Amino acid sequence: MTKFKNLIILSPLAYVLHHFEEHIIFNFRDWRLTYFQDNNSLSTEEVLVRLLVVLLIFIFVHSVRKNKGSAHVLLYFLMTTQVVNVFFHIFFSLYFLDFSPGVITGILFYLPINYLIFKAAINEGLLNNTKEIAFIFVLGVSTFALFEYIGPVVMQISFLLSITYYFFSTKYIHSN
Repeated sequence: MTKFKNLIILSPLAYVLHHFEEHIIFNFRDWRLTYFQDNNSLSTEEVLVRLLVVLLIFIFVHSVRKNKGSAHVLLYFLMTTQVVNVFFHIFFSLYFLDFSPGVITGILFYLPINYLIFKAAINEGLLNNTKEIAFIFVLGVSTFALFEYIGPVVMQISFLLSITYYFFSTKYIHSN
């Protein structure tokens, strides 16, 4: 279970557990509205379904194509929705001295699973080096911040840009 193609299957499970913590056990939306503007009219269930569908599409595309472009898009998605997300929960729990629902599953599942996924991506040559991880991290932080500031439209824009990147990268950058 150390191969990239096997490890990526753990990410939807981690997301569902994270959602369970945020919205079934605790109430993340109420916590968030205490400290941040209300710019997301989507229900938590709709966000869950949208993100799971996109994640599963990216996993499927990578399982069929098995190339750097499909891996990069998937890794960007995981960086944005899971890795940066857990840093959000940790940082703002400490900043506000108030437990942010989602921090437990973020630390227990998101960080270890994504560490293994990114490590496998480097080991299998899907990422060339840690500079690429840093670049994906910056993109993930930027996307997450824009989502928090602007709202759900960022999801559609990043999805379309991901598809554009995939086709551009497979044609011009990572030709097989």
